Amino acid sequence: MSERAAHILDEVRKYHQDSDGGRGFVPGVTEIWPSGAVLDEEDRAALVEAALDMRIAAGKSSRRFESAFARRMERRKAHLTNSGSSANLLAVTALTSHQLGDHRLMPGDEVITVAAGFPTTVNPILQNGLVPVFVDIDLRTYNTTVERVEKAIGPRTRAIMIAHALGNPFEVAEVAELAEERDLLLIEDTCDAVGTTYKGRLAGTFGDLTTVSFYPAHHLTMGEGGCVLTSNLVLARIVESLRDWGRDCWCEPGESDTCRKRFGYQMGTLPAGYDHKYIFSHVGYNLKATDLQAALGLTQLDKLDEFCAARRRNWRRLREGLADVPWLLLPEPTPGSDPSWFGFIITVDPEAPFRRAELVDFLENRKIGTRRLFAGNLTRHPAYADRDFRISGELTNSDLVTEHTFWVGVYPGLTEEMIDYVIASITEFVEDNR
Repeated sequence: MSERAAHILDEVRKYHQDSDGGRGFVPGVTEIWPSGAVLDEEDRAALVEAALDMRIAAGKSSRRFESAFARRMERRKAHLTNSGSSANLLAVTALTSHQLGDHRLMPGDEVITVAAGFPTTVNPILQNGLVPVFVDIDLRTYNTTVERVEKAIGPRTRAIMIAHALGNPFEVAEVAELAEERDLLLIEDTCDAVGTTYKGRLAGTFGDLTTVSFYPAHHLTMGEGGCVLTSNLVLARIVESLRDWGRDCWCEPGESDTCRKRFGYQMGTLPAGYDHKYIFSHVGYNLKATDLQAALGLTQLDKLDEFCAARRRNWRRLREGLADVPWLLLPEPTPGSDPSWFGFIITVDPEAPFRRAELVDFLENRKIGTRRLFAGNLTRHPAYADRDFRISGELTNSDLVTEHTFWVGVYPGLTEEMIDYVIASITEFVEDNR
């Protein structure tokens, strides 16, 4: 780094320190967000350093992040994408690749998933001509169970794709064992659960493919961004091809002839010796991220343990503080798990003398941000009204959370004072409306 660049970065850090001040928390005035990014001076400096180097496409920071994140997630390969939604699209599309032979998913094949969640876990199933099979969830954990998944398996079922709900893992070890027994492929959507463990193993290490999001709401942020991880090198190569226009070549940007036979291939009906950089083995996309994003991701990754600890600490404070409040169904960790929580979820008892909407309005008026359990029951949305899907069993609890459930934040930017104000506000509302 040049002396001038070092001076600029020092000034950036000073700028951050000067602009980071605030008047502190003022109850009822200061916004308590349900989620958000926590960014420090090193994050700001990393972005500026990448900009000074004009690293405007995927490059060395992207490769460094992929390597570091794969190690952290205990997977062999990680491929950075422009969003978590794109990561889910790539993961599902990879399972349709002709390179998987008889194991590939074909149009009309079924993929088991959860009805109560975020649509980008389900949309790639439909976008690939596959059929989602919706299963219900349990209250308290807000995850489905291996029993529900097993009952949903039909003659055309070929895969399972489930998200860990708000950082709380589903019974992923048991589901992975079931998938292996039934010759099904498993995608773990870990976008809300980086750092979560189940039975001593990291969430994201059980599936054939794992996806992560780096949207500002998530455990790490790049502003936008996502990742697909796997320990299966065949799937990793397919994901890379699909992400990078569908090309067969694996040279990094700015590189040529990594394989030492750039003009030695004959593929399809192309003439022998056709430039491998322009041979395409998949109908792909361009879903790459940039080095600006990756530079931020690298500094964020250094703080992951701290972030996860804060999320667990805030969740416990809320759980203990609300334990004796009536009419509220409070969340429980999945047995055998240590969640890195995304949010604190609350279901208002349907028999309560007040409605969820009334409690939410009360909190929002006090500047306490709330969110729903994403889409609730996806099958009730207009986007899926004319889509082909199957429902296994009843979606009773998915309907219940659509009506009665919301969550508040636990992200690392919240202070103890803020958490205590949330507890006091919920308690006050319930006591006044009993």
